[in-house]
Amino acid sequence: MPPAVVLVTGVSRWLGGALAAELAADPSIERVIGVDTVPPSPTMLRRLGRTEFVRADIRNPLIGKVIAAASVDTVVHMNISSTPAGSGGRVPMKELNVIGTMQLLAACQRAPTVRRFVLKSTSAVYGASSRDPAVFTEKMQARAVPSGGFAKDSLDIEGYVRAFARRRPDVDVVSLRFTNFIGPRIDSLLTGFFRMPVVPTALGYDARVQLLHEDDALAVLTRATTGDFVGTVNVGGEGTMLLSQAIRRLGRIEVPLPTPALGSVGRLSRRFGFVDYSPEQMRFLNFGRVVDTTVLREDFGYIPRYTTEAALADYARTVPPVVSPRLVQSATGRVRSLLERAGDTASAVGEKLRPTPPAPGLRAVRDA
Repeated sequence: MPPAVVLVTGVSRWLGGALAAELAADPSIERVIGVDTVPPSPTMLRRLGRTEFVRADIRNPLIGKVIAAASVDTVVHMNISSTPAGSGGRVPMKELNVIGTMQLLAACQRAPTVRRFVLKSTSAVYGASSRDPAVFTEKMQARAVPSGGFAKDSLDIEGYVRAFARRRPDVDVVSLRFTNFIGPRIDSLLTGFFRMPVVPTALGYDARVQLLHEDDALAVLTRATTGDFVGTVNVGGEGTMLLSQAIRRLGRIEVPLPTPALGSVGRLSRRFGFVDYSPEQMRFLNFGRVVDTTVLREDFGYIPRYTTEAALADYARTVPPVVSPRLVQSATGRVRSLLERAGDTASAVGEKLRPTPPAPGLRAVRDA
């Protein structure tokens, strides 16, 4: 049975607002209520259509009154911050993420009308380390448990959601573990990272990156809200690429730095507001992370339209290159050719310097 009254948190951000607008365009849904602490932009407000915006803080128990008064039957929780700068600091970020989720779940537990809860989670719950498997399935856990930041908040949030599901077995719960978002309109950590003309990376590392296009993220959220799937599912585009490849295809200049220096660059970047990436996010940029999407395709029933490569290409249309990708490819080809020739020369010199084995007769005389 399709939902009648849907409440979406975090509608002032692009993805939350896009989901609310998509649901509001569905005539089978009676009401769509959008909640956030700040009002949407005028452009987003126009796009929301018949969505009823309520300015409310999910950390406040009053969110329960909103759910009860509207007889909400489906809640989509998207008001989870991934960067301290977007929340005013690490402490407000943790309060919004963890305390806000606890208050929202408490309100859902008291509301008898709620029968479906959708969580926008993240694949960051798997962590990032040198001990990671090639791909993470939904049944796996982090090899190196995140100790702080967005990943730790997401782990705590998923734990509270599982506890809520045990207390309210009549509520269908869906946890969507998204890989990194990318696209022309969405603003994420990775898009900010790729917008820098000079991209610092860790010397000696080249992370595997799996991307998800914003349109596929929106389609998955819509299906999770209106469908009947229950459980946890990894959501990512098909295929992977190396971080260095992505940087070159966007026409950026990669600057490999020693890890200690990269930490200093990260702190300076956060201070001056360029890119806000924490130590846990820097570990992702070192080691990367790839998830298995079999459940998404076979059980959830969705095949992403964009591969990782296609999603990056669509994003690249909106990012003017600092260096022409053709120039980078040409320079890379020349360097590779020089290295190959140097290798061939070294092999030839080695062959010339290799001692000539003595004739059989001489070897016999020496043995004697």
